[in-house]
Amino acid sequence: MTSKCQSSDVLQQNLTAGTMMWDSNLSKSSQDSAGKSASCGTVSVFFPITMMITGMVGNTLAMLLVYSAYRKKENKRKKSFLLCIGSLALTDLFGQLLTSPIVISVYRADLKWKRVDPSGTLCAFFGVCMTTFGLCPLFLASAMAIERALAITAPHWYSHYMKTNVTKQVLVIIWCLVLLFALLPIAGVGKYTLQWPGTWCFISTGDKNVTGNTFFATTFAALGIFSLLVTLSCNVVTIRALVTRCKTKATSTQSSRQWERLTTETVIQLMGIMCVLLTCWSPLLILMLKMISTHTSSHQCSSAAVSLSPQDLQMDCNFFLTAIRLASLNQILDPWVYLLLREILLRKFCQVASAVSKCSLNARKETPCPLDALDKKAIHDDNVHKQSLTMENSNLNGGNGEQ
Repeated sequence: MTSKCQSSDVLQQNLTAGTMMWDSNLSKSSQDSAGKSASCGTVSVFFPITMMITGMVGNTLAMLLVYSAYRKKENKRKKSFLLCIGSLALTDLFGQLLTSPIVISVYRADLKWKRVDPSGTLCAFFGVCMTTFGLCPLFLASAMAIERALAITAPHWYSHYMKTNVTKQVLVIIWCLVLLFALLPIAGVGKYTLQWPGTWCFISTGDKNVTGNTFFATTFAALGIFSLLVTLSCNVVTIRALVTRCKTKATSTQSSRQWERLTTETVIQLMGIMCVLLTCWSPLLILMLKMISTHTSSHQCSSAAVSLSPQDLQMDCNFFLTAIRLASLNQILDPWVYLLLREILLRKFCQVASAVSKCSLNARKETPCPLDALDKKAIHDDNVHKQSLTMENSNLNGGNGEQ
């Protein structure tokens, strides 16, 4: 009887232990699945591969077109803007080539950065690239916006002082200053840290104990916002000056029709540039300022699960990852909004406006639609340029030609 009771007690203990082990395994598997969902989220190697390919194609095509146009241009004033466009495409191309292969390698290493970079030196290099090729396109966009504004608002000064050598010097100064700023963490001012989900390195916004870290992160965000404000302000000034001058030239002469065409092209293009810059950079810069004020950083996402639920953690980390992807998307869109889509967008705009205004075929024969006149004018550009134009028209082409 006693042996039966002992055997029953042993059986009950085994069942209890088995139940506890089953429950612990279930809780572990649920925690692992929750951790994976929180850590992975929208992370996929599809994004860096797609962005690298599209960025290389667009920027390479833009550089080839700029190089061809630069060699053929007879008007030296057009070369300044072509130099800016070529420099922007070259900067964006190098930014893609230096950072995307590293990200793809980390994805192939199962999102474990230490397998690719055991010493940690690659993280610092990646951070320098992110800072350099992030600020350079913003400052180049500001330089081009200033160049256009000067060409429209001060044509005589622009014609006399804006030389190709001056443009080259400005571009070199921008590259050197931005590179020196990006190297500050290497010199001990600020810090580059591995960011969530462990595939890229960037400025740390939460390590307030690091020397100069808050200053470095704040300066980066402030420089980015300042560059955006300069670009937007100069583009607004250019649009206003173009529209005002186009109204004063409201005649049927060949020169005024060219002004109308250039005004239409430039206004559409500048509006697109402003929309792209605001969409791509505003989320990251604003989020950086918020994280600096709260002393938080993206690299804390992996350890923040202790105080946050998986849903909140995934939302915060995914938002920061989306913001940096939008900023990287600017490197892909730059050659299209500045050069490649100009003629395509203008033609589509003319087709839509023509449909809205209901310009029938018969009406076109009797009274040509203004939009059709723009298309005809674009076909006969070679003949138009052979005619003598005023200094203002020449400066307008110098500031906006081949954008």
